Amino acid sequence: MTATSRSARLTRTAVALAALAALAACGGKERPKADLAASQVTTIGVNAYLWRAALETVSFAPLLQSDSNGGVIVTDWYANPRNPNERVKVTVSILDQDLRADAVRVAASRQVAQGGQWVDAPVQAATVQKLEDIILTKARQLRRQAIAG
Repeated sequence: MTATSRSARLTRTAVALAALAALAACGGKERPKADLAASQVTTIGVNAYLWRAALETVSFAPLLQSDSNGGVIVTDWYANPRNPNERVKVTVSILDQDLRADAVRVAASRQVAQGGQWVDAPVQAATVQKLEDIILTKARQLRRQAIAG
C-alpha cells in the first residue's frame, strides 16, 4: 500500500467517523413534544380549527359542497322560517394553514321573493364581517380547548 493510498484511506475513515459521531448526537432520548394546539395542526389542507369553526358556523344551512383540502364550504339556499321571503347562500373559504384573521373569507348571496320569483338583493358588509368574526372566535376557542386538554 502506497503512502498516498494510505493517506486517502485514513481521510475517508476520519470523515466516516465524524459523520457517525454527528448522527449519534442527533439520537438523544429527549425528543421535542408536539404542540397539539399549534396554529398549523391539520390532517387536511387547511387549518383544522378554522375548518371546524366554519362548519359549525354555517350549520344552520344545508351544505351544498365542502372540500377540506381546498378549504371551501358552500351552503345551499337557506330561508329563515321567520322570514320566508328572503334566502341566503354562504361560501366560506379557508385560505391558509395558520390560524390568522386573514385566513378566512366569507361571501354571501341574498335573494328576496318578488312576484313569485327570487330576485338578487345586496348583502350588508357587516353581515359578512360578523360571520368571519364568529368563525375566528370559535376557532380560537377550539384551539384553547385543545391546549387545556
